[in-house]
Amino acid sequence: MTARGALLVLGSIAAIALSVFVGPELAGPHAGFVLLELRVPRALVGALVGAALALAGACFQIVFNNPLATPSTVGTLAGATLGALGALVFGFEPDALGLPATTLFAFAGALLASFLVAAVAVSGRARMSDVLLAGIAVSLAAGAVATGVQYAADSRALFAATRWSLGQLPQVGYRGVFLLAPIVVLTSAVLLSQTRALSSFVLGEETAHAHGVHVRRLRALVLVTASLAVAACVAWCGPIAFVGLIVPHVVRLAMGPSIRSLLPLSLIAGAAFLTLSDALARSIIPGRELPVGVVTAALGAPALVLLILRARR
Repeated sequence: MTARGALLVLGSIAAIALSVFVGPELAGPHAGFVLLELRVPRALVGALVGAALALAGACFQIVFNNPLATPSTVGTLAGATLGALGALVFGFEPDALGLPATTLFAFAGALLASFLVAAVAVSGRARMSDVLLAGIAVSLAAGAVATGVQYAADSRALFAATRWSLGQLPQVGYRGVFLLAPIVVLTSAVLLSQTRALSSFVLGEETAHAHGVHVRRLRALVLVTASLAVAACVAWCGPIAFVGLIVPHVVRLAMGPSIRSLLPLSLIAGAAFLTLSDALARSIIPGRELPVGVVTAALGAPALVLLILRARR
């Protein structure tokens, strides 16, 4: 690893650690509880979700050969939103199998949408442009159904759905850490193990095939694995925008286009970006807290414009 890469890793780790102490001052008899049961698990969940979203975004941008590809490209976010909205509107039991019904339905919706697109990806004659169009079609269909579901919703359900759709990290205890950590660690290990194959894929499908890469298998593996990680994160925290889009581009600007450094450093930088965004969300307005999805969108949108202007220059 280069000195610049080592600096990025150390800075990201330091940012995650320091984010625990950002916000209202830790003082009084409940300071220990706030630190260990609220802030630390929140930072850990933020790091897991940020890492998964950034790594998935980097992999999607490579596989689709599209710098604007994100975890929403394959319909994952649209499917999760539809599932969560259905659970809230139709009043399913608030807790099932030890998990909130919103989480379970969001996870199921995200997986269903993602696997529909993955099924197109593994078909023999499908090109990546076809897969991209399938993702757009699934997202539009899920959005249309969600709009219809909203007509059956009351104001309480619509308000709950709106809050969920903004993305939230607050929680008490380590339940979210224990649920997300195995999925994020396993899927990240699988994606990182494909670094060499993805490096060939950047040069084109024909070149990758000439290097011995099974293109269709690699495409399906990346789409399914990354979608599984994104589905779990979105189901637990709600959709959080721009992490999977912006972080890989920032890493490319800092480290260059090498895939061997892009994937692991996107994972680490994504963890730091989301935890810092969450720290900003709970401290920017004294006495109140913004949804972290609002902060990532506020930071990501201008960053995207700057990246586009820089590319044109």
